[in-house]
Amino acid sequence: MTLHLDIDWTRCQGRGLCIELVPELLDEDDWGYPEARNHDSSLPVPPALVRYAEEAVRECPRLALRLTDG
Repeated sequence: MTLHLDIDWTRCQGRGLCIELVPELLDEDDWGYPEARNHDSSLPVPPALVRYAEEAVRECPRLALRLTDG
């Protein structure tokens, strides 16, 4: 089973904490919002990064992130 990091762009305010926690998955766009490195709103999370993705979900102040089953 592969977990996916889903981004709800309508909730995001571009604070950037998630980019700091999982830079392997997210990059910053020109306006400071997270941008998926694969340019999709659902990112597969490699097993080695699951704990960092879980932390990003917990720490997101706008609840714009969630982990789902692939």
